[in-house]
Amino acid sequence: MFNGKMALVLFIACVAGLLNSAHVSSMFENDRFFSHLSDMEREMTFRTEMGLYYSYYKTIIEAPSFMDGMWLVMKDNVTEFPNTINVLKRFNLYPEVFLGMGFRSFDSITKWMGIKTKQCYKVNRGQNLPPVANCEGIGDPSYFYVTAIFVEQGIMMAIFFLFGYYLSNDIFGGLITVMAFFFNHGECTRAQWTPPLRESFAYPVFVFEMLLVTHCLRSTVSTWKHVISIAAAVVAFMLPWQFAQFALLTQIVAVFGTYTLGYINTDKMKCILIAHSLGLFTSFVFLFGNEMLFTSFYAAALLSLWVVIMLEPIINKLPHYIITFIGQIFLLLVGTVGFKFLLSRLLSVTDDAHIGNLFKSKFTGYQDFHTMLYTCAAEFDFLEFKTILKLSYSLLIPSAIIVILVVVYHFGVLEYNIWQTYISNEKDEDESKDVNLPPVPRPKPHAELLYHVFQLAAFTVMALIIMRLKLFFTPHLCLMCSLFASKQLFSFLGTRTRQYSIVILLIALMGVSGISQLRSQWNIKGEFSNGPQEELLEWIIAKTPKDAVFAGPMPTMASVKLSTGRCIVNHPHYEDAGLRARTKKVYSMYSRKSPTEVHQNLVDLQVQYAILENSWCVRRSKPGCSMPEIWDLEDDMNREKEATCSRLKKNPNPFRVAFKNNMYTVLRV
Repeated sequence: MFNGKMALVLFIACVAGLLNSAHVSSMFENDRFFSHLSDMEREMTFRTEMGLYYSYYKTIIEAPSFMDGMWLVMKDNVTEFPNTINVLKRFNLYPEVFLGMGFRSFDSITKWMGIKTKQCYKVNRGQNLPPVANCEGIGDPSYFYVTAIFVEQGIMMAIFFLFGYYLSNDIFGGLITVMAFFFNHGECTRAQWTPPLRESFAYPVFVFEMLLVTHCLRSTVSTWKHVISIAAAVVAFMLPWQFAQFALLTQIVAVFGTYTLGYINTDKMKCILIAHSLGLFTSFVFLFGNEMLFTSFYAAALLSLWVVIMLEPIINKLPHYIITFIGQIFLLLVGTVGFKFLLSRLLSVTDDAHIGNLFKSKFTGYQDFHTMLYTCAAEFDFLEFKTILKLSYSLLIPSAIIVILVVVYHFGVLEYNIWQTYISNEKDEDESKDVNLPPVPRPKPHAELLYHVFQLAAFTVMALIIMRLKLFFTPHLCLMCSLFASKQLFSFLGTRTRQYSIVILLIALMGVSGISQLRSQWNIKGEFSNGPQEELLEWIIAKTPKDAVFAGPMPTMASVKLSTGRCIVNHPHYEDAGLRARTKKVYSMYSRKSPTEVHQNLVDLQVQYAILENSWCVRRSKPGCSMPEIWDLEDDMNREKEATCSRLKKNPNPFRVAFKNNMYTVLRV
């Protein structure tokens, strides 16, 4: 029933959402001075994958019609020339499809109604750069695009407040979740710095999906409403982001943990499995039969869990509940690995082989060209100790640890009491017979709390192994802090007034470090400018044929495709085996191979122009991470030679220099 308290909850959620939307939008503007950039400069700010994703949005809105734009992205022969690919299948581009459709509709309606949606003027840039035309307002395509993302970030914060409120059954639970997120904003999200990345669209949906799963676990009876709502959220999460399958894998394993310990019954486990299976199948269809999805560990784990559920009558006959538990875990692990191997072999899919190699490189001395491209990037390294310190100074980690200890103690007492009662009842029924330890009674209360403990544990492991994944870990710490306001868990603190006082004090103490972190973000002031790249792109537009074919560093290729529309042979979306092989051939420019061999590699790819980026020849993020050093892992015979890029700068033969500035050299193949 809608009452005054619910009205207050919704009001606070809306305020939290508006504040976060304004916060990320202002930081983005302050960092780049986005409002005063030309169209090309705005496009250049979307580097690497961001530029690639945005280029398809640009294709859709510039096509004669929406359907023409859809045809261009579904039959694309520009991104991996000369191959024709369906980028909707390969790159999770549904956000760009919906935003492209939205912008076209918005632009048509506002023009028909005579509503002015943007203002244009000239901006003098100084530094010997010519003035540029500039437009700002939601009627500008790039403004429409980033504004939609920042609005979604606001919705995400509103959901976090509602999530914290629902989990703790108290408004203060929602407040502490939101405040903890704001105080650790730089460790919770990077949407303000990299708006077009897939996580900006997908992660807010995942937060909502976790809320739906939490509601299902707390509900007494599972219904088709739970199935349909969770399945729809799974689809909305998977379509924008290829990584979603790994996050959902951790979720079904966490839910399975509550099942094996008796906190949910078989019907509820089936409900969630049906929802995930339906979501996976629907996503598979909408992604045009994406093989990586069907052969993923997520799909294999779902199949394994169905096997475990089907074998439940047999498993429950085992003589000891610990043996039952071990048997279920064993079936899940063996089944997941077995199904994954079988599906990959049957469909001959090797596109995700680099993921296994990446994890292998984390714990062994294994290294190859492709894993080094990942591990040399800071975001794919182990979680930095300074991040842990920062989260500790803001009291987020200590607060979450206290909550987890209280939750674990709560479950320990619950398990002890249930077990004592159950054993006592069994003995009373038949004292004269030897009684095997009975199966675990189910369901037990508070499955949703146990699920979140398991989910946080999974996110913690993910973040420790790959720093980029702290974007799952840190927000979930904030959510766990909501339980400080739980009357049931923290009843030992005494009256509600005393508990509220402690929560307010905790928020105040968090704010000591948190406000300092916010101020450091607010003080970031910049203005984007990349004259050498702008000069390169302008030269390509003016001096090369529209069907010219380019190769070069992956981030630069995304910019070339976005701003010039020229064909490219490699790009930053590294999730395809064929693309990785192409990129390796292109990157032979930075090896120690002979220029003749490099030239032949590019000829084989039908490249006409190769872009040599000077910094890539010498850049070294850490020992062993310069491009020539990475090549040394697989090219022993040339290890002692001078880097090819250095030789080409001195003598470009067999290439010809077509363009050169202080950052880029374009070689005519």
